[in-house]
Amino acid sequence: MKRIAVIVVVLAGLAGAYLWNRAQPTGSDVATADEGPMASVSPPGSYSGNAQIGARVYEAKCASCHGENAQGQQGVAPPLIHKIYEPSHHGDEAFQRAVALGVQAHHWPFGNMPPVEGLSRGDVAMIVAYIRETQQANGIQ
Repeated sequence: MKRIAVIVVVLAGLAGAYLWNRAQPTGSDVATADEGPMASVSPPGSYSGNAQIGARVYEAKCASCHGENAQGQQGVAPPLIHKIYEPSHHGDEAFQRAVALGVQAHHWPFGNMPPVEGLSRGDVAMIVAYIRETQQANGIQ
C-alpha cells in the first residue's frame, strides 16, 4: 500500500511539472527585450460600461507595473493578457485576493506583488471586467 502511495505522489508531481512547464511563457508568448511591453495586446473595438470604468481604475492603479493594456513590462510585472490569467486558471477571485493580500511569486520571475492600497472589491471587479474583455479580444477565453 505504501508503495502505491509513493507511485501516486511521484506521478502527480510529474504531471504537475509538465503542466507548469506548459503554462510558462515562451518566446512566442512574450517579447524578448530587456525593457518594454511583454505581450502584444489588441484592445477590443469597444468595452462594456463596467470595463470602461475598470480601464480608468487600471490605468490609475495597475498600469505603472503591468503596463498599458495590461501587456506587462519586462523586468517589472507580467502581462495580464496572457493564457496564465485565463478565467479557468486565475478566476476573478484570484485578482481580488492579489489586490487585497498581494501575491507570492509563482509564475514569473518578478518577485512578489505587494497588496494594492485604495481599491475596493467593486473597483477590482471593474478592473477584472476590463481585463476579461481585453483577454477575449485577444483569444483568451
